[in-house]
Amino acid sequence: MEAFDTDILVIGMGNLLMQDEGVGVRAVEELESQYVIPDTVTLMDGGTTGTELLNPMRGIKHLIVADAVNTGAPPGTLVRIANEEVPAFFQTKLSNHQLGLSDLLALLTLTNDSPENVTIVGMVPHHLENKLGLSDEANDGLPGMVEMLVEELESIGVKLEKRAEPLPCYWAEQAALEATKECA
Repeated sequence: MEAFDTDILVIGMGNLLMQDEGVGVRAVEELESQYVIPDTVTLMDGGTTGTELLNPMRGIKHLIVADAVNTGAPPGTLVRIANEEVPAFFQTKLSNHQLGLSDLLALLTLTNDSPENVTIVGMVPHHLENKLGLSDEANDGLPGMVEMLVEELESIGVKLEKRAEPLPCYWAEQAALEATKECA
């Protein structure tokens, strides 16, 4: 298989149906809503997928994963784990998706296709209930997580331009509809 056609891949991981578990997907959605993303960066909703992410991750320069992480820190704590810290991150179960992600990274290493740099930007979740939409607390912390993604991209030379008018966020809109009982 050929490598995905990008230098930088930003993946939002998470289960949007389990409240703050979907914070990674929402952070990437907000990033795209608020900033013009250059062609050298691909944004992806990784959801709770596994092997479907193998080809997009193959041979890229920079992989940035946004996800809910369980570090033992207080809920809402923002976390950055990068490069040599990533293997240690996987020694303790910190993310509901890390088994799949760690397996994918290991497989890519075995085939000499691993990303050159891997960064995980996460938030310790407040609530993991069976509900669409972030908790109020996670929603309040979302701008900080988006800012961390912006800083990460800028640190590798990506120039982001703030949009004059934010794009609509599909998952935020769906959560708002569910809150008003207007969606199926």
